[in-house]
Amino acid sequence: MEDSPEPYSYIASVILSFFNTFNAEAAFALLGMFALLTLSAFVSGSEIAFFSLKQSQIKDLQEDANPNSAKIVNLIERPKRLLATILITNNVVNIAVIVLSTFITNIVFNFDLYPILGFIIQVIVVTFLILLFAEVLPKVYATQNAVKFAYSMAGALISLRKVFYPVSSLLVRTTDFIDKRIDKKKMGISADEISHAIDLTHDEPSSADDKKLLYGIVQFSNIYAREIMKSRMDIVAVDEKTPFEELIQIIVEAGYSRIPVYKDNFDNVTGILYIKDLLPHLDSSNDFKWVNLIRNCFFVPESKKINDLLKEFQEKKIHMAVVVDEYGGTSGIITLEDILEEIVGEINDEFDIEETIYSRLDNNTYIFEGRTLLKDFCKITGIDYAIFNEIKGEADTMAGLILEIKQEIPFKGEKIDCKGFDMVVEAVDNRRIKRIRVKLKKP
Repeated sequence: MEDSPEPYSYIASVILSFFNTFNAEAAFALLGMFALLTLSAFVSGSEIAFFSLKQSQIKDLQEDANPNSAKIVNLIERPKRLLATILITNNVVNIAVIVLSTFITNIVFNFDLYPILGFIIQVIVVTFLILLFAEVLPKVYATQNAVKFAYSMAGALISLRKVFYPVSSLLVRTTDFIDKRIDKKKMGISADEISHAIDLTHDEPSSADDKKLLYGIVQFSNIYAREIMKSRMDIVAVDEKTPFEELIQIIVEAGYSRIPVYKDNFDNVTGILYIKDLLPHLDSSNDFKWVNLIRNCFFVPESKKINDLLKEFQEKKIHMAVVVDEYGGTSGIITLEDILEEIVGEINDEFDIEETIYSRLDNNTYIFEGRTLLKDFCKITGIDYAIFNEIKGEADTMAGLILEIKQEIPFKGEKIDCKGFDMVVEAVDNRRIKRIRVKLKKP
């Protein structure tokens, strides 16, 4: 027994009901639509091509005798006019594409019985075509071939600029009018945005050092003295009552060119001893009054930003300051070298002995001294310093971070789970966390 052909004929009749006819008008409109999509693609790509040209490429174009190079330079010199021309052209062309697509679908298709299907084809499909072929693909290509694309579109954009000159002039004047009335302070760029821009523009391995330098410059104004100072526990200082011979021995062992001097205790710093001032008196007796050689001390609060401190160092022609807390007690010292190292990285001269604050056990595991600054910890491990903002409180060291988290001195072997890594207290006494083992959760 043969199957009845009626179901198939019904399906065929339903499909045919969607179609009206495909005449010459529809054919011409379809060709026009594809031509406009091509034009939209070139114009969209030119926006990326022209505005992604590097300064070195623009300089080469300025020195090139090619007429198209002169056209490119001419367009770039008026960026607002160029952008206005591109946007106006793109919008006009895309509107024309939508109008033609609607005209074609009305001729070819019949959606009286299925209006939702008509909406999908007329809006969603056409939008997809515009986004894919007139926006995404040309911009991806233009990103990789900016100069080549700019050469191909220079002449066309010069012509389009003349055609749309009245409209683009109105647009440029309107934006200029708005710009003048917007508070410039509200349009500031954050350090995070600049850092993100550095990531986007420095993706070559050879630019790693340049990237570090730029990061240092960007973050420079957001660093406080307490974050990079040498804590009081690690400072070599001398009492005013120290005998001269003992002083010389301390200086030789320490190897520093400047040493803080205090009276009775380190919270009462009275000045800075410059070792060069002692050179003419090395043969003096043990009762030599070396205290008369100390110079005035410069005090700064913990909350002092290092960019402001650098200016004061330059103005006062000094290299060291004593950092004090809110009660006037001494927190530590900060030097000119400490500040400069935040930009250019570690500075070591031939007399410096490299101080080991950590050891690496494997790719993901480290042993850190408790006094290690959080900023140094982030530089060594590659962890983003911003992850500590919510949990570190006033802490600036690894030990301080653990105390902020635990709110008590932990016991040896205690584990602390932190964002992105696990910490284990390796050595501790009644007053201080000495060593911490850190294991990164992600390499």
